[in-house]
Amino acid sequence: MTDILDIALRQVLDEGEGLSQGQVLEVLNLPDDRLQDLLALAHDVRMRWCGPEVEVEGIVSLKTGGCPEDCHFCSQSGKFESPVRSVWLNIPELVEAAKETAATGATEFCIVAAVRGPDERLMSQVRDGVKVINDAVEINIACSLGMLTQAQVDELAAMGVHRYNHNLETARSHFPNVVTTHSWEERWDTLRMVKDAGMEVCCGGIVGMGESVEQRAEFAGQLAELEPDEVPLNFLAPRPGTPFADYPLVEGTEALKTIAAFRLALPRTILRYAGGRELTLGDLGTREGMLGGINAVIVGNYLTTLGRPARQDLELLTELQMPIKALGRTL
Repeated sequence: MTDILDIALRQVLDEGEGLSQGQVLEVLNLPDDRLQDLLALAHDVRMRWCGPEVEVEGIVSLKTGGCPEDCHFCSQSGKFESPVRSVWLNIPELVEAAKETAATGATEFCIVAAVRGPDERLMSQVRDGVKVINDAVEINIACSLGMLTQAQVDELAAMGVHRYNHNLETARSHFPNVVTTHSWEERWDTLRMVKDAGMEVCCGGIVGMGESVEQRAEFAGQLAELEPDEVPLNFLAPRPGTPFADYPLVEGTEALKTIAAFRLALPRTILRYAGGRELTLGDLGTREGMLGGINAVIVGNYLTTLGRPARQDLELLTELQMPIKALGRTL
């Protein structure tokens, strides 16, 4: 039987064709003593098809908490007893956050809101915020505002929103165990509209929400079918008051294997470190992931959890001789 890493070397590294769902499952099931070989191959694939540059992004929550959806991992849901309370940022605070993000060298600034989808109040604030940010600082603006109508997609595209984030979160077969107030298909529909409107698509998920290894491979295959420009890879950081509060952290080895497998499934995609990496991987694991397929990072804090100081990530990139992607260039 041909070894899956030998297959991946020819298929992904040489030809640029991502692994299939079944092949991803083989990678995820590799024994731990093959991890370093796997990470090295994933790094070679990243360097071959994406190059050495790393895209740096900052995110800010325009509207925090009080979300009507029941995503079981999320402390911003209004359906759970969590310490997060509903808060709105004003436009000056939004602009200041964009300036601070740009000062780190980041080229992407994402405006996030905890909603099912935007109402007119939120769309008005985004409209005003995008205009003022564009006047004040040179940075690409992304948005993550939940599920959209076609009219909202068209308006965001007309505003000049560069990229839209809407995570599928997990495999289609596992989604009903994670969210019950809307469907996986509703999220997929928003993503297809975004793609058709010409905005870049950012779509990823969270590893460690009770899914099987087979479902992780299924998720990688579904993302490959979508062909997103960026995949943020989160690891569950259990939040107090949520249904997943007592879930265990993903093991570091398992997390690194997942990173590498997703790189081999998505050889040309921006694969971004997102939430949970600090708890799951720590400093050493974060470094290994950067050498195992990751080529983008969120710097600073996340929406309801603290991240590593931006300085630490930027120093790591310097040490690894990975240049920060410049504004206006593609990976």
